[in-house]
Amino acid sequence: MLNDLYHSIDPVAFSAGPFTVYWYGLAYMVGALLAGVVMYRTLKRWGTEISIDDTMTLVVSVVFGLLIGGRLSYVLFYSNGYYFEHPLEIIFGKDGQGISGMSFHGGLVGGLIGGLIACRALRLSPWTIADAAFVGVPLALCLGRCANFVNGELWGKPTDLPWGVVFGGAAGDIARHPSQLYEAFLEGIVLFALLYLLSRRKKTPPQGSILGTFVLGYGIVRFLIEFVRLPDAQLGYLAGGWLTMGQLLSVPLIVAGMVLLACALHFKRPQHVDWP
Repeated sequence: MLNDLYHSIDPVAFSAGPFTVYWYGLAYMVGALLAGVVMYRTLKRWGTEISIDDTMTLVVSVVFGLLIGGRLSYVLFYSNGYYFEHPLEIIFGKDGQGISGMSFHGGLVGGLIGGLIACRALRLSPWTIADAAFVGVPLALCLGRCANFVNGELWGKPTDLPWGVVFGGAAGDIARHPSQLYEAFLEGIVLFALLYLLSRRKKTPPQGSILGTFVLGYGIVRFLIEFVRLPDAQLGYLAGGWLTMGQLLSVPLIVAGMVLLACALHFKRPQHVDWP
């Protein structure tokens, strides 16, 4: 088609001697900082005292948990057994080229565990911290999905829509849905706007409600976007040829989000946790 858009973005942001900085790495770093700033400002607005040092401790703990959980989840659910035969590549990557392959679902669980550990060490309420933190998480997601687009990865199915993008390479010379940008908009901008408005209500939202809204919202968006996104080549479609692994892993998120919201609206948790 004459109106197809051709992907020609360099994934390298800049190079300085032997050091190469990629847009994907910058997206992780800037996204984590943005989420930390939003969390700090949200907690201050809610009247919760927290220092900048404690905020940085929380951000670093969550990022470490996210990276570990995301990598292990990818190895377990997306590699189709490859890493069980090549265990060293889980840490060092293939042929010394660095690791590739992360799963958001596992990253979410790992990030929650990392944040819980930090909350225990800092003696902070995990429910309050989680609610404030997840107001800014969609911003990090938006940057991450934009970085996926820059890398020309995780593209969608063929399309004849005017905004179809020709990624080339393994994607072929055909126009495809820019599913990365769909996710950046829905998981990032739309979900952030919703959570930010909830956090700005005059009455502080019930503990766990923002976390539950994020988990439910992300699960629904990811499940729907997978219909226009190609599954991982090594897995293909599951459950009779119509479900992807991303959709399969999103179902528990949808259920968990509904349970969190139900509990948040019907049970009042203490603002402060007496850690042992």
